[in-house]
Amino acid sequence: MAKTVLGVLLFLVFHTISAQVPEPDKSPMDISYAPAGYPIQKFQGKHKNNLPLARVIYSRPQVNGRTLFGVEIKYNEIWRLGANESTELELFRLATIGGKVIPKGRYTLFCIPKTDKWTIIVNKDNDSWGAFSYNQGNDVARVTIPVERVSGQRVEYFTMYFNEKNNLVILWDSIRATVPVAFGSAK
Repeated sequence: MAKTVLGVLLFLVFHTISAQVPEPDKSPMDISYAPAGYPIQKFQGKHKNNLPLARVIYSRPQVNGRTLFGVEIKYNEIWRLGANESTELELFRLATIGGKVIPKGRYTLFCIPKTDKWTIIVNKDNDSWGAFSYNQGNDVARVTIPVERVSGQRVEYFTMYFNEKNNLVILWDSIRATVPVAFGSAK
């Protein structure tokens, strides 16, 4: 009898524990730094006491067989650039994005996509989910950039990274957009 009770208790404990483990996120979070490879370089001692120039934190949805631009992501409507929480841009020093000077700080990135160009929006309303609470009155800058269709290349996961020139590259499906970024001094 004691073995049966113990068996039932163990079953209930393990069942309860396994029921509390969340499912993996279908759009996992990622982070990219400027300069590219910053965390590894810092670990190797190449950036002692120096902060990175910037970082972007975003979620990475998948194409998953969908038609994205113009269908899932509507043209001429606000988009959060990714999934889940709004994409966060942290500038560790003064930056110029598409010719607009932006003070160091933490911002949210949004986008208004069109077929041949995107309006990238730097907004000071942080810790938001999606674009549901987007308020244009909190915009710090709007920059229009061209987008290009990349033939022969299809990126399944939404991807953002800083390239060797510290520009922010956005890739998804067969679309690439590059946001020009330049950084001022550390002070």
